[in-house]
Amino acid sequence: MSKRDPKRLPHDFHLWTKVSETVEPLRRKGLLKLGSGPLPLPEPEPAPAIKAPPRRGRPKEPFLPPYQAPSQPARVIDREVDPAIHKKVRRGRIDIDGTIDLHGMTQAQARETLRRFIGSRAARGDRTLLVITGKGAKTENDYIAAMTERGILRTMLPIWLSEPGLSHLISGWSLAARGHGGEGAWYVRLRRP
Repeated sequence: MSKRDPKRLPHDFHLWTKVSETVEPLRRKGLLKLGSGPLPLPEPEPAPAIKAPPRRGRPKEPFLPPYQAPSQPARVIDREVDPAIHKKVRRGRIDIDGTIDLHGMTQAQARETLRRFIGSRAARGDRTLLVITGKGAKTENDYIAAMTERGILRTMLPIWLSEPGLSHLISGWSLAARGHGGEGAWYVRLRRP
């Protein structure tokens, strides 16, 4: 960068002089002449500074408590049906006492229907139930990302069975055998009354 010669005027100096002729300068307080315009308003007095009271003892607690991470997320208790019982149910040696199909229901409807079904079957003394949730809607291009998003009822069933309203009635659950629906169905084993 080259330094500008202080004696040389800028190339737009003539423009600056024309503009500055049209501007009325601001008047300073002490230079106001009588009769030249309205009198200035008196300035308000500054407010007295308020001193904070001296701190005594321990410091003030903040308005909000410090951030604390959630204690623990809702845990799904994984209760597998006993493998020997699973094998007997799969082979037909233990009868399925009741079947419920949750296809086409919303989550809220399916949850409430499941809760009522398990409650009534537990009151009757049934032990083995088959809950059909379906595998979930298939996408046109069945790539791996779509596979993880399929089957919300299938995903939510273990969570619903772990809830305090149902967990005391259930001894375990596991995916059904291919003959009973495979990945789209669950065996639910109820506790003895």
